[in-house]
Parts: sequence; C-alpha cells; structure tokens
Amino acid sequence: MITLRQSSERGYADHGWLKSFHSFSFANYFDPAHMGWGNLRVINEDRIAPGTGFGTHGHRDMEIISYVLSGNLAHQDSMGNVKGIPPGDVQRMSAGSGVRHSEFNHAEGAQTHFLQIWIEPNVTGIDPGYEQKTVPEAAKRGQLALVAAPAADPATQAYTVNIHADARLFAGLLDGPEHADVALDPQRKAYVFLVRGAVQVNGQTLLAGDAALLQAESAIHLSHGQDAEVLVFDLAP
Repeated sequence: MITLRQSSERGYADHGWLKSFHSFSFANYFDPAHMGWGNLRVINEDRIAPGTGFGTHGHRDMEIISYVLSGNLAHQDSMGNVKGIPPGDVQRMSAGSGVRHSEFNHAEGAQTHFLQIWIEPNVTGIDPGYEQKTVPEAAKRGQLALVAAPAADPATQAYTVNIHADARLFAGLLDGPEHADVALDPQRKAYVFLVRGAVQVNGQTLLAGDAALLQAESAIHLSHGQDAEVLVFDLAP
C-alpha cells in the first residue's frame, strides 16, 4: 500500500530567521496522524537566513542526520567537533546519553537549506558520536547511494555514515530515462521524500516536498525523473 502526502500538507513554521516545513509533528506543529513512520521521527526542511542559526541546545537517544542542499551548515558540539557541512556531505550525530550542539549559517547573503532527519535508535544510553562523509555525485547519478545504515550492513560504502538504528537511507539523482529500484521486506515500512524536481514512485508522481509512505510493499521503483533528488528510507515496522 502506498499513501501520498503532498508538500502543502506538511506543518510550517516561520520564525523570521528560520523557515521550516515539518513532515511529522514537531515543536508547535502537532498532527496525531503524522507522528512518524516506522522509526523515522522527524524530517524538517529548514532554511536558515544568513548570520543566524540554532543556539546551543541538547539531544539524547536519537540518531540525527543533516543533509545539506545549499549553503553551508556550521556545526559545533560538546564532543569538540567544529565542522562545516557543505552540499554533498551527510552528517550523523548520535545523541546517545546526551549531547549539546549549535548550528549556524555563517554565509554572507546566502541562505542555508538543509534537511534535519531524526531516526529512533535501537540502543539507548550510548556514548555520543559524530560522523561526516562526502557522497560523490557520481554515486547518486541515475542510481541510489546508501548514505546511512547500520555498521553491519553489507552494502555500506566508503561514503556511508553508520547509524545505531534499524534503518537505511538512500539518496539518488534521477532525470529522463534514469531509474532505480529497491527491494523491500513487506514486513517493514519505507518512506520516499522528494527533495526537488519530479519523480514517479511505483507509477505515482511526486513533486518537490511530496512524500510516499509505503507498507506491505516488496519493491520501490523510481522512474520518470525530472531533475529529481530523492531520499528513500527503509525502516523498521
């Protein structure tokens, strides 16, 4: 079964310095029908104005992935990491027993646009951890690259960040005749989020910001891309 959710159905918050679309209930946006999907808890599409950002705040027992689309996200945390996250990089922060961090846009005159993704871990109370990898565009061109997965997953690549969660995240770039397929365990759930462009998921069209929620499906077939950048999640039930 596939359920489509259009971009316009998401929650929205405008804080002036931050404009954010929420795929699932978050902060002041509450929708009991959209509290998460499987162990995927948050997808926030954030746009941070120049010279602003999230001040130091805390997290615990959550796998947090940042996927930057444009600009550059400045990250600093209580583990001693001071990093810039450019487009093409994937960052993973395991909050574990507790971590504090801040995220800013230090670019002059340029907005930073990124996705903040939270996945519920399958182990709690671990030491906090940080990992950042560059995913080559060629790895995503016309196919799906495995960009986040458990360390034991045999399909991990040099650019895959390791998460403490029963989930896998793929990213792909599809245009024209390019297509990609993912086999699914029908007992699990899957989630497809279209970052930009247009694409068909098992014959159903998604536009930028749209999502497809899948359950009891054995495969995902992505086709008819039009400058599409797409994320695919294979999730615990």
